[in-house]
Amino acid sequence: MDKMINNHWVMRIIALLMALMLYISVNIESPAPKKQTTGPVTSVFPSAPSQSSKGTETIQDVEVKTYQDQDNVVITGVPETVDVTLSGPTNSLLKAKQLKDFEIYAELSDLSIGSHRIELKHKNIADNLEVNLNPSVITVNVEEKITRDFPVEVDFINKNQIEAGYTAQEPIVKPSVVRVTGSKTLIDSIALIKTRVNLQNANETLEQESKVTVYDEDGNILPVEAYPSVVDVTVPITSPSKKLPLNIKNEGELGEGLSIASIEAVPNEVTVYGPQDVLNTLEFIDGVTVDLSKIKDDTVLDVDIPVPDGATKVSPEKIQIKVDVDKEEERVFENLPVRIRGLGEGKILQFTDPESRELDLSVTAAPNVLEKMNPSDLELFINVNDLSDGEHDVKVEVNGPQDIKWSLPEEQVNVKISSKQS
Repeated sequence: MDKMINNHWVMRIIALLMALMLYISVNIESPAPKKQTTGPVTSVFPSAPSQSSKGTETIQDVEVKTYQDQDNVVITGVPETVDVTLSGPTNSLLKAKQLKDFEIYAELSDLSIGSHRIELKHKNIADNLEVNLNPSVITVNVEEKITRDFPVEVDFINKNQIEAGYTAQEPIVKPSVVRVTGSKTLIDSIALIKTRVNLQNANETLEQESKVTVYDEDGNILPVEAYPSVVDVTVPITSPSKKLPLNIKNEGELGEGLSIASIEAVPNEVTVYGPQDVLNTLEFIDGVTVDLSKIKDDTVLDVDIPVPDGATKVSPEKIQIKVDVDKEEERVFENLPVRIRGLGEGKILQFTDPESRELDLSVTAAPNVLEKMNPSDLELFINVNDLSDGEHDVKVEVNGPQDIKWSLPEEQVNVKISSKQS
């Protein structure tokens, strides 16, 4: 090793290598200028715009912000947007156009009541850019802010398209009055406040939330604040209706020794809705029955009301039937006449048994029913329709209150039918 160091040739070679390395290092950090070429050179990489190049860009519909410190005034006349034209270095233009981080604003603080010309201002735009606004100066009006209450009206749309047979009744609006805030000029010009309800194909009561709109007398919508801005609207939709009694029928029999003291429907009539031609044919509600075999003492039944064919609904849909029972008693109604039905023209009928044409009727019912009953409440009759001349045994039929039991000493009478002599 010492021999190599002491060798002059070795040291010279090492010095030469170090000089070459130093030369290469300097030339890599500072490349030599390129030779001038006679023709244009096109680079595959886009070059950044030169600081010395300038241009103009127009940015449209830039929002205008407002700054004010008064809550008791309304300021109008500020445009929603303006067009901003920028001029200056290209790189600053591109940055402003791409980022759009600048702001256009109107300083409206401390303005007195009246009309004012205001110059729009800007901020966050580079100092080396020239700014032109269109418009740059605006006229604003400062007015006193007032609040007033107004009633809300309901406007029906497609009223002629409501389902056939149905009618819209007076709407219910909650709240019926809204509070409107705005400039005194606008508040004074309010003609009405409306909300809308669509009646197309409506066949039942409508309940909805609906936006309120403020109009002047020419039907223009006014830019004011309404509170609340949405109200609840209920529109009763009704169809032709008719109140009808109930035809309550009993089925089955009470237990031995019991009788019905009273049957009461609560309510005793219901309202039926539907087309008028259907209602015209209805006289009562049928299909309501009470099963007496299930009743052992005083009872209250909840009964569904059937909807008649062709009708749309009944109200109420369910009623109560109060059934009071009592121990039955018996009462005899004597010498009730037997009436004749169905005797043909030119015919004569003669009772042969009994000759008196009278029968006794034994009635079993609750004591309070028997007490109120009169002979006129009971009818005995025979039907001799289509019977020929001669003697006949004919069944005696009884008409009377529904909640009784009855019996006759004889179920038939003997009659003789003959033709009148000319």
